[in-house]
Amino acid sequence: MLKRIHVNQHNIRANAKGANLPVITVKTSKKNIKCNIVEIHGPSTVKYQPDKPLSCGAKVWIETKAEVTTDGITWE
Repeated sequence: MLKRIHVNQHNIRANAKGANLPVITVKTSKKNIKCNIVEIHGPSTVKYQPDKPLSCGAKVWIETKAEVTTDGITWE
């Protein structure tokens, strides 16, 4: 399953003001996983597409079909 991993800039700004929100999102076709640590267990590609961002607005992200571990939980 394709996964897109990106950094949530809004949460980084909120955390600078005292919040404690996860800043990384792993998107699949079925769910969004929010976390602070991601380990990719296989090949991946970093993409920058300023003219075609993701629906959330991200212009830079990582794509992989490999398993990922987020905050200690492994996802296929």
